[in-house]
Amino acid sequence: MLDTLVLSRMQFAANISFHILFPTITIALGWIIFFFKLRFDQTDNPVWMRAYRFWVKVFALTFALGVVSGITMSFQFGTNWPGFMERVGNIAGPLLGYEVLTAFFLEATFLGIMLFGIKRVPSRVHTFSALVVAVGTTLSAFWILALNSWMQTPAGYEIRDGVVHATDWLAVIFNPSFPYRLTHMLIASGLTAAFFVAGLSAYRILKGDRKQAPRLALKTGLVLAAILTPLQIFVGDLHGLNTFEHQPQKIAAMEGVWETERGAPLLLFAIPDEKARTNHLEIALPKMASLILTHELDGEIRGLNEFEGNHPPVKPLFFGFRLMVGVGVLMLLVSWVGCYQLYRRGELPRWLLKTVLAMTFSGWVATLAGWYVTEMGRQPWLVSGVLRTAEAVTPVAPANVGFSLLLYLTVYAVLLWAYIHTLKVMALKSVKVEEFETAEPAAGGSLTNLPGAHQPPAGESAQGGNP
Repeated sequence: MLDTLVLSRMQFAANISFHILFPTITIALGWIIFFFKLRFDQTDNPVWMRAYRFWVKVFALTFALGVVSGITMSFQFGTNWPGFMERVGNIAGPLLGYEVLTAFFLEATFLGIMLFGIKRVPSRVHTFSALVVAVGTTLSAFWILALNSWMQTPAGYEIRDGVVHATDWLAVIFNPSFPYRLTHMLIASGLTAAFFVAGLSAYRILKGDRKQAPRLALKTGLVLAAILTPLQIFVGDLHGLNTFEHQPQKIAAMEGVWETERGAPLLLFAIPDEKARTNHLEIALPKMASLILTHELDGEIRGLNEFEGNHPPVKPLFFGFRLMVGVGVLMLLVSWVGCYQLYRRGELPRWLLKTVLAMTFSGWVATLAGWYVTEMGRQPWLVSGVLRTAEAVTPVAPANVGFSLLLYLTVYAVLLWAYIHTLKVMALKSVKVEEFETAEPAAGGSLTNLPGAHQPPAGESAQGGNP
């Protein structure tokens, strides 16, 4: 029978896995929506407004699920991990509070203006609201990543009577891994939102939507992904070097390195065996792991055997890292091929539209794989070098935790199905809507009969089609 520690870890993993799906979209989607509104203000082209209004509704739906799942996740600090708040609450509490005060209130308040104020406030106020919401989502990521990074590489604290106290808040917030984790996560959100926008737009086109708005959104998503993917590869390398410095046992697990060695090979595939402390069926590139991690062919990588009894489980990190990288490579190929097709033909062939559709939630896969590597890679510590996971768990009976875990999984499965189904319904409904409606707000904030007064300027179509 599973004990309370394992069940509590499973329950928190289920909660964070479900929750992170939605902020990963909204952090960057807020900026994409702001871009749509800004382009409408600049060009007075109603196609941008049509794209804006559709994606604001998607943002609101996603934001709502993120809020709900975030609340239940925070409850678990008290119900499942009381030792965490007792020992490090002086650090975690303020950072979580800052996230609510400076980010959540901004998003919730100004999202209301975006949803209901389009005909009630001047266009500039509406655009400003879109900007504030985008800034709010980024601030939210800032504070949450500050806490998570501190748990990975704690700094600026002291321990008095077994309780952690902050001695330098700047050091707490800007701890050694924070800049890399924040940048890596923001770009990951950008990629998630880019393929989300492109995929849902491709679905609309495949369902017969020949209007310009989904084509414009498709182009926006693919171009954004084509730019961000190579940038993420570069930032990922910097993040890996930082992890190699501060958490060498995590890197050893990710790379499947058991013995400390120079010129370590890069394992494209292997089956790690923790009992035998070796790998089976290795497919390797000689010296490449050392080159990537130390920038030297004969650079030294510390092996897992140096951390025996104090390193994370190997298989989840080894395969999770490769899954994340594999999805990243697919993103690069699909986005670059898509941009090339748009440049040469002005539109995507049907097979590529189906490929983009299949990649709609690829960002979720990569993000979850990356988060599992990050969080499991910290084990057996909850806060590296400060608090072990086993020391913080609740004394509640395993049966109680198991029952609540089952309830969480059931509710989350229903909510996830409902979310995806609602997206489908929204997309199909938009296929039947006219390109422009009467009483569509123009850039100056007035209401104009757009079908007769506004025609899209030449060249504004994403794929060269007519409305």
